Amino acid sequence: MSLLPRIDCEGFHRRDFLKIGAGAGLLGLSLPELLRLEAHSAATTRMAKRAHAVIMIWLAGGPATIDMWDLKPNAPEGIRGEFKAIETKVKGMQVSEHMPKLADVANRVTLVRSLQHTIPAHGPATVFMTTGNKPTPAIQYPSLGSLASKIIPAEKGVPAYVSFSDIRGGTAGQAGHLGAAHNPFLVEGNGAGGKGGAKLRVRGLQLPSEFGLDELENREKFLKGIDSSFRKFDGSADVADGLDAFHKQALDILRSDKTKKAFDLDSEAPAMRDSYGKNNFGLSALAARRLVEAGVRFVTISLGGWDTHGKNFESLAKKLLPQLDVALAALLGDLDERGMLDRTLVYCAGEFGRTPKINKNAGRDHWARSMAVLLAGGGIKRGHVYGSTDAQGMGPATDACTPDDVASTLFHCLGIDPHQELTSPTGRPIQLFREGSVIDRILT
Repeated sequence: MSLLPRIDCEGFHRRDFLKIGAGAGLLGLSLPELLRLEAHSAATTRMAKRAHAVIMIWLAGGPATIDMWDLKPNAPEGIRGEFKAIETKVKGMQVSEHMPKLADVANRVTLVRSLQHTIPAHGPATVFMTTGNKPTPAIQYPSLGSLASKIIPAEKGVPAYVSFSDIRGGTAGQAGHLGAAHNPFLVEGNGAGGKGGAKLRVRGLQLPSEFGLDELENREKFLKGIDSSFRKFDGSADVADGLDAFHKQALDILRSDKTKKAFDLDSEAPAMRDSYGKNNFGLSALAARRLVEAGVRFVTISLGGWDTHGKNFESLAKKLLPQLDVALAALLGDLDERGMLDRTLVYCAGEFGRTPKINKNAGRDHWARSMAVLLAGGGIKRGHVYGSTDAQGMGPATDACTPDDVASTLFHCLGIDPHQELTSPTGRPIQLFREGSVIDRILT
């Protein structure tokens, strides 16, 4: 199975150089010239890689981005909402008054205000946003994190893909047709326990008390010990092989102390811990930075509660926006000050937006026709707004884009052709993203 990009920047598969070599004279090219062109193509491909890792901040439930990053202060009552728009460090970019810390770091981000799709239901919309592919019963597409796990090798001794929660109970965020080996390593525990109380750990990466690390060196004994677990899958070779690969990753991680050190939040200065917020979400964001620093390629952290059919403004003002504002601003600032933001993509999104029209319960309902997301780092422009919605936020007015466009852009920044093909277990070639185009105008 080839993991090489399907085409180069000029539209040729690199293997095509071999095919056209015999007819090079017709093009007036000598073999050395062809080889120089191939070398140039390879160099261009390498240079296109801007990012090495992704931190995805998932706002589960569908955030009212019309009250966050795309306010409509001049819209009629019943649409414009209760929050004031405040200025940021970027001229012309305004955000909610309840996100003052984000306003101070807005010069590090791009706001995409013209995202849209047509699925106003939580489950399938989540699949679309987290895979970059419209859901279909014909195939289970892998999550963005699973794709990264498959294509981008992680540092030895750390997992490639870590998630701080199941997304929609495990129905999204999974490996799909790639198999169990590329499912996320799930984090459990409480990271907000104070000095000596940070108990974050990765599920499945804690040895029983009676089983020492030295016993891991006895591969035969260990594999025999877990073989009975595979039997419950009724001899499914694909599942067993995938789980075996997953356990091999776990063994490598258990032998290393990189992951353990990444979760040791008590080693951070108290002021740094506090800057992320004294709650699990904030400290998950801090742990995400530490995991990327250790070599993890894709980390997902989640903040739920955004399904605000009622008391939208109360929920946003008193709980949701303050937590997000503090943690997101701290993460962006921390990454940048460490010189990590230029090689780390930060992506903040939910499954859809919410209705411009406020309902009778002071809430907003599902609305996929317009939404906004935040991108930063790894080749994304700083201090930029892409696209716009109409005067009432009903739909894009300029530069409409879709979830597969955003996914294609993220993987382009990772140096991966969005239309690259992987082979399913049945031998079927499947593009990373069936549709979607790179949004060139948000790239540096």
